[in-house]
Amino acid sequence: MNQQLRCGSGSGGFGMWAPLVGLSVAAFIFNTSEFIPTGLLSDIAASFALNEAQAGTMISVYALAVLVLSVPLMVVCSRFDPKRLLLGVIGLFLAGQVLSAVAPTFELLVTARLLVAAAHAVFWSIASPYASRIADESHASLAMSMVVTGTSVAMILGMPLGRVIGLALGWRMTFVCVAVVAGAVLLLLAAVMPRLDRGEPFSVRELPSLMKNGGLVAIYVATVLVATGYYTGYSYIEPFMQQVAHLAAGEVTAALTVFGCAGIVGSLLFSRCFDGHRAAFIRIMVGGVAAALALMLPASASFASACAVCALWGLCATAFNVAFQAEIIRLAPPEAAAVAVSIFSGLFNLGISLGTWLGGTVVTGPGIGLVGVVGAAVAFAGLVCCVMLIGRPRRGVSLSR
Repeated sequence: MNQQLRCGSGSGGFGMWAPLVGLSVAAFIFNTSEFIPTGLLSDIAASFALNEAQAGTMISVYALAVLVLSVPLMVVCSRFDPKRLLLGVIGLFLAGQVLSAVAPTFELLVTARLLVAAAHAVFWSIASPYASRIADESHASLAMSMVVTGTSVAMILGMPLGRVIGLALGWRMTFVCVAVVAGAVLLLLAAVMPRLDRGEPFSVRELPSLMKNGGLVAIYVATVLVATGYYTGYSYIEPFMQQVAHLAAGEVTAALTVFGCAGIVGSLLFSRCFDGHRAAFIRIMVGGVAAALALMLPASASFASACAVCALWGLCATAFNVAFQAEIIRLAPPEAAAVAVSIFSGLFNLGISLGTWLGGTVVTGPGIGLVGVVGAAVAFAGLVCCVMLIGRPRRGVSLSR
C-alpha cells in the first residue's frame, strides 16, 4: 500500500477501529441495496406486471449509471473534504432508499435507483482508499478486507433478510429497512470518522497518464471480463434456482446465505495470503469464479450441490474483488488512488450491465439453464487475461502536474 495514503491515526485503538467498523457497515448497506433487486426480482417484476428479463433492466440501468458517473463524480469530489464527502454520499443513498420504497411506477423506481447509483459510484471509489488511510501500515490489508467483508455480510444477512422481509411484508419494506440502517450509519460516521487530508485534487487532464500504467490497464480489462461473466449468472440466480434447480423459497434463501458466508472466508484469505502471493492469488480466485459458473447447471441436481457451488462462487468472487482493488491502490500514484479505484468501480459495473444484458438474452433465448455456461466462457477469458498480463513487475506512473 502507498504510505502517502495514510492519515497517521495511530497503530490501533478506537480512533482507527470505530471508523473502519462504520465503513464496513456502510459497505454492508450499500451492497444490500444493490443486491435487493436480485433477491426479489420475481416479486418486483410481478408488482409492475413485468417478466424477469424486463425487471432485470433495472439492474442494468443501475450498473450503467455507476459506470458513467464514477470517474466524473470522483474527479469533482476530489476537491471536497473527505469526511463531508462520505457523509454526503450516505445521505444521498438514504434519500434514494426512501424514494425507492414509495415509487408508484417502475419508471420512478428506476429513477430512485439512479440516485442510489450516484451515491454508489462515489462510495466505492473512496471506501477502500479511505480504509487504507485510516489504518496503519501493519493493518492495511485487514482494513480493506473489513470493508469488503461488509459486502459478504450483505449477502449473508442483507440480501437474504431483505428477501425474507420482502416476501413477508412486500419488497418496498426492504428499502425502508435499508434507509433506517443508513440513517444510523450516517450518525455513527459523523461522530467517529477522523478528518483526512483532502490532498491535491485530481484533474481529468491526468487520465491519459493514468491509462499509460500497463498494470492498471491489465486489471481493468480483466475486471470487465470477469464481472460480465459473473453477473451473466448471478443476476438471474434466484429464478435459476427456482426454475432449473426447483428449490423452494427457503432453500433459495439458504443457498444465497451460503454464498455470502463463503465471501467472508474469501476476505479472510485475502488478508492472510495476498501480500506474499499476489499473482497466484488473483489467478486462483478468478479461476474459481469461472469454475463456479460452469458448475451452475450440473449442480442444479440437488440442494447440497447448489450450496457447494455457491460456497466456491462466494469465496472467489469476494476475494478477487478486494484483490483487484488492492492491486490498483498499490500500482496507482498516491494522488490518483481514488480515481483509479473509481475507474475500477465503473468498469466493474459495466461488467454487471453487460452480464445482466447477456444473461437476459440467454433467458429469453436458449433458456435460463444456460446462463452459467455462457457466463463461464466470458469469465474464462478474464482468467486468460490474468494469467497473461497481471502479476508482472511494473512501476506506477507518476502524474505530472
